[in-house]
Amino acid sequence: MKFGTTLQNEIFPPWRLSYIQYDMLKMELKERQLDHEWSEEDEQDFASMLDNELRKVYDFITAKLGEAEARICYCERTVKSFMSNPRWASEQSWQIMDDALTEVLFDINDLSKFSRVNYTGFLKIVKKHDKWTTYDLKQHLVERLRDTPLDNQRFDVAIVFISALHDICRRRGKPRTGNSAAGGDQNAFERATSKYWIHPDNVTEVQSIILLHLPVLIFNKDKEYESTDSAVSSVYFDNDDFELYTGRLQRDEGAEAIRFRWYGPSDKKSVFIERKTHHAPWLNGVSIKDRFRLDANDVPKFVSGELTPDVIASRLEAEGADEETVKQAHFIATGIQKSFKEKDLHPMCRIFYDRTAFQLPGDQRVRVSIDTNLTFIREDSLDGKERRKPGEWHRDDVGVDYPFSYVPEGDILRFPYAILEAKIQTHLGQKPPEWMDKLLSSHLVHEVPKFSKYLHGASYLYGEHIPLLPWWLSEMEMDIKKPRESTFGLSRSSSFKPLIDGQYQRAMAAEERRIGLVADSIRRSTRSAKKPKSLEQEVLKARATVLKRGDHPHYYGTPPPGPEKERINGELGEAVNVENGDIYLVTILLLNFGDSVSRIAGGIFIGISAVVAIYALYRFEKRAWMINRRMLGRYDDLWGPAVLCCLLVGALIVNFYLRFR
Repeated sequence: MKFGTTLQNEIFPPWRLSYIQYDMLKMELKERQLDHEWSEEDEQDFASMLDNELRKVYDFITAKLGEAEARICYCERTVKSFMSNPRWASEQSWQIMDDALTEVLFDINDLSKFSRVNYTGFLKIVKKHDKWTTYDLKQHLVERLRDTPLDNQRFDVAIVFISALHDICRRRGKPRTGNSAAGGDQNAFERATSKYWIHPDNVTEVQSIILLHLPVLIFNKDKEYESTDSAVSSVYFDNDDFELYTGRLQRDEGAEAIRFRWYGPSDKKSVFIERKTHHAPWLNGVSIKDRFRLDANDVPKFVSGELTPDVIASRLEAEGADEETVKQAHFIATGIQKSFKEKDLHPMCRIFYDRTAFQLPGDQRVRVSIDTNLTFIREDSLDGKERRKPGEWHRDDVGVDYPFSYVPEGDILRFPYAILEAKIQTHLGQKPPEWMDKLLSSHLVHEVPKFSKYLHGASYLYGEHIPLLPWWLSEMEMDIKKPRESTFGLSRSSSFKPLIDGQYQRAMAAEERRIGLVADSIRRSTRSAKKPKSLEQEVLKARATVLKRGDHPHYYGTPPPGPEKERINGELGEAVNVENGDIYLVTILLLNFGDSVSRIAGGIFIGISAVVAIYALYRFEKRAWMINRRMLGRYDDLWGPAVLCCLLVGALIVNFYLRFR
């Protein structure tokens, strides 16, 4: 399919005018060349048009992202007020906040798709330009994209904040039990891990789907989250014969992978010394990952052997660590230093990525992580280039500033996909939840069993030194982006309302509960031998039953948070909200439980309801028609509310007149 057609299919109609004018740029290329030979003036004009389009798209993304951040801040302030004053926070209030956050999440997902399709459009049009003319515009685009970046990384921070607030709303402000930092002991359980690639166009949608079920795991809640907090850097060690690489690829018994890992900015303070062992003999043949922590300044001493396992154990004892922790650290340090000495290991490959982990704090039964911006960087000197100063264990010219444009192209490989890892605790008999099964079998992900970051990076960077290659390299030649085959995922209705798995999920569930509860209430009332004391009490009783047993309904959209509505007390002393949508409930009760006067009033209300419903449908269709055609004019309604109020007041006057007569 041509990109022009793809772009038209991907356009979100309300934002149509903000997309790259791909067809216009393409037409400029064709018509100018048909009219005359492409000149320097044509090149300058085309570059100027390209810059204008890029600036338009970038400014739109920045404005929309700022708008989303403002809405998130408003939700955050409101949630904090609910938590500080619980009496303000009704079930309905929490639900409204949750729905508002879901709306923002959908907007972020749409903005991510907008960013990706426009980025692809600029690459495509520049490729056509360079092919059809004698000029090279690719480098110009690369430089402009540095000033006006169109990347998904800008949305990650917003997703983390939405996740935190969504989790609070889901718990209705109750504190979460469990430690976010729990799970540091990697020996505590067995996990079944499955790995998948995610096309960049689908990353934000996958993150959003997981977010609706699991919160983003934040280890340090004492500081405000920043984009660099998700950075993970690892240096893998091997020898010139790639002994560790070969052992891991062949899955030899006892095969090791040794890496030094740190989290966050490049000015690291702590480094985790880690070792993965395939079928560890000291754990009855169970594969294991074990590690201990060192201060960054002590790492060179550990590599050289100056810092011994005995010294490490003594330090831990002085810090008050328990006996098991001290014993484990001594055992791991001894094994790693032995491998360094016997196998002549040295730094081979740096692996960087930004990780978003989803997990209930303190609950390790289900954990999902998504790694984006995956990058492999050479650390070796096999080609004669010195990349480290003597005595250093990693190169000091690389930070966490993806895409590392300053690193020579021969030293770096940028992976085109994101990596999803789903981990399930198998020793507890845990099975994947239904939503995870649907996600992992959907069009949004591509399964790659036994994928390894180090094996992939080494096979590309050192292909001339390695006799064996991983099986999944052939998968890199295919397009992993699959067409949508079902309604699974996030989408929009024809009126642009959010759909989850093709449904107005919350509204439909609430409406079904509401109808069922009202019907139950009416059936119970008709079976009762004793008539209600009064019509007013029956209305209050039925309404209180609905509100007590079911959630407050929200129809196909999210009402803006605002002050609480007027309250009246029911017969049982419960708070009952008065809503315009309850006119049909009043009408049913008037017709079923009233006398002749009540039935006349009920008939009048039914007539008003029918008129209002038809008028509302007319206004909705007219506004949708105006929005789709981006027409100027009034979108508010001057007369509808006034006429509705007059009709209701008239009906009440008739009701009172008939009653008092």
